Amino acid sequence: MHFIFRLALALSPILVLSHAHAASPEDRYIAARDAAIAKFAKQANDGKTGEAVDKAEAAARDELKTQLAAILSEPARPGFAPAQLNLDTLYKGDMGFGMLDGLRFDADKGRDGGKIGEQRPDGSFVEPKAHIIVTTEALFTRWLHEHKAWWDKGSKNVPQQIEAALKFEGLYTQAISTDAAVINFDELPVAKPASATLTYGFLAGRTQDSTPEAGDEVFVAALAGGRMYIAYGEIEPAVKVAACATIRADYNKKADAAAEKLDRKEITKKAYDKLGDLRQQGEDAFKRCFTERAPQQPAFAEATKQAQALLETAIGR
Repeated sequence: MHFIFRLALALSPILVLSHAHAASPEDRYIAARDAAIAKFAKQANDGKTGEAVDKAEAAARDELKTQLAAILSEPARPGFAPAQLNLDTLYKGDMGFGMLDGLRFDADKGRDGGKIGEQRPDGSFVEPKAHIIVTTEALFTRWLHEHKAWWDKGSKNVPQQIEAALKFEGLYTQAISTDAAVINFDELPVAKPASATLTYGFLAGRTQDSTPEAGDEVFVAALAGGRMYIAYGEIEPAVKVAACATIRADYNKKADAAAEKLDRKEITKKAYDKLGDLRQQGEDAFKRCFTERAPQQPAFAEATKQAQALLETAIGR
């Protein structure tokens, strides 16, 4: 009897230790993801490319989707297609690498009710009007840690605290956008659902260069019940402020005029440099003006309603 008791005492720390270090479902997912990334990186370095490798990469993403589906057990959303893995690629260096680990539900119709993939008269193609990404709080915080130095030195990277991260527009560029930066025009006064501990919403646009003249998207994010939800979608009508666009246009005219004067040697380089970056000044003035005046537009209230509805659809409340 004493021997059994002493043996139990000796084994109990080992059992506790082994239990503490047992891999969670999220750990197993990350291990599988990183192993796949390493595998395809090695194949790329070895010059192994082609259809067979691409099929293997797609199969690896399908397996990751299966793991996440088991972890999240998320129900279908009315008006949305079955969930897909949010990761566009497992190839390092590809556009879209490093997006947020999660399941993504894409709307089954376009903004104008068109069928996804149909070509419009202007040559563009109908894309889903909205998207919902779901992940666990643990995977989200892990993703934040992996992205704390994602961009080059000198560029601001995503904060490591969830509340601050949700207010950082670069989060959304890294998490969901593969070809354009997300611009946060202004916070939207969305109401926090009862089940959520954190909520944030904003009026947005996309850019590859200058700030767009209108906010034509909304983004909402919420932490609820150990899940992180990020949803985004096109809105109608877009939010515009003509007076703000005029302010930026005036700065751009000044920039063009100053450059012409410099070329004609009507002003010195020193005088030109004293003017500063007029185009950037115009961008900054436009953004300040838009942030101040957009909430007064009727379209801003409508954007808030659409953001609220998207948030409630996202978290299923």
